[in-house]
Amino acid sequence: MAIKMTQQNAGTAARILDIAEQLVQVRGFNGFSYADISAELGITKAALHYHFASKADLGVALISRYAERFAASLAGVDAVAATASIRLSGYADLYLEVLRKRKMCLCGMLAAEYQTLPQPMQDAVMAFFDQNEVWLEGVLEQGSSDGSLQYGGTARDTARLIIGSLEGALLVARPYGDVERFRVAATNLLASFTRPAAQPALA
Repeated sequence: MAIKMTQQNAGTAARILDIAEQLVQVRGFNGFSYADISAELGITKAALHYHFASKADLGVALISRYAERFAASLAGVDAVAATASIRLSGYADLYLEVLRKRKMCLCGMLAAEYQTLPQPMQDAVMAFFDQNEVWLEGVLEQGSSDGSLQYGGTARDTARLIIGSLEGALLVARPYGDVERFRVAATNLLASFTRPAAQPALA
């Protein structure tokens, strides 16, 4: 019986997180309340507080789950992409898939509201972007070492440029509902880091 109740509680918590994540990606964190989740799931606000005592607790749990999924997606890119340039394309595709669902990057939305977020959420948002920077820095260093990528400055600065550019392109494409607008921007961005193939010597 205890196991069944634990499974039910875990299932309810996951459903709460699912609805909250959708609301954040569409409205932003300050654009919804527990009443919205309660109405969507047909449960009381007291039940919501049982699982997440405060909205800040819910926010931290949202970011943690999103970061874990994103890290798993990056691991998936690493598993199938043999070259640095393909890994970069795979990274951009993660953003593209979010836009195709008419959503925004969860942490990108939260970054726009950063000053109004509780400190634990602010820390979690920064940790998410730090995680992305570290992964991209490794990809860029790989590409620099094997000669497939070129960029000015440090790998860390370039990683930050890529994240900022993709988040910005996602934001601008959203009001147009234009996936192609984002795809072209991302393709052109990544192409600027690709080292041209050496031309064969003339006979």
